[in-house]
Amino acid sequence: MNQSRPKVKKSRALGVALTPKAVKYFEQRPYPPGEHGRGRKQNSDYKVRLLEKQRLRAQYDISESQMRRAYDRARKTDAKTGEALVVELERRLDALVLRAGLARTIYQARQMVVHGHISVNDRKVDKPSFRVRPDDVVMVRERSRQKYPFQVAREGGYAGEGETPRYLQVNLQALAFRLDRDPNRKEIPVICDEQLVVEYYAR
Repeated sequence: MNQSRPKVKKSRALGVALTPKAVKYFEQRPYPPGEHGRGRKQNSDYKVRLLEKQRLRAQYDISESQMRRAYDRARKTDAKTGEALVVELERRLDALVLRAGLARTIYQARQMVVHGHISVNDRKVDKPSFRVRPDDVVMVRERSRQKYPFQVAREGGYAGEGETPRYLQVNLQALAFRLDRDPNRKEIPVICDEQLVVEYYAR
């Protein structure tokens, strides 16, 4: 799926709002985009599994190769593969920057990381795919704290309606958070039937 596709249209195609802006459009038109969107059905098992895989990929805004690598790592764990896959993705630095309320969307969180605004344990990290470990401390670097997006974050402007996940300890005033422990699947706020994703890759 084209990663540059307009976010609202992509949200409708996947059945999940990918940005706050997409939420109201999605509520008004909860069917796929296009002339025949209302009547379109996902009939085959393959299409159902493909859609679920694309839905999970889109919520983390990752490439197919990144998704495949995460799946391969999840398969080697003792946990259920589907749950381990979502936990793997949730430990990405850009995902946790979003969950902590430092960014409004996963796209903004990725930009913050890529542009060098984020440090992990006092070391600059500019790879969104960096896997955060329990007890790692993530914060906005000193030189970036006066930038407008981080001023908004400090005031709670990106925190949204949901609660901060229990696996994070967040101090928005300090523009910092810590991963206390690995997340549990049921705590991770993504919409996905991960077993269907496992079935897609296991086919």
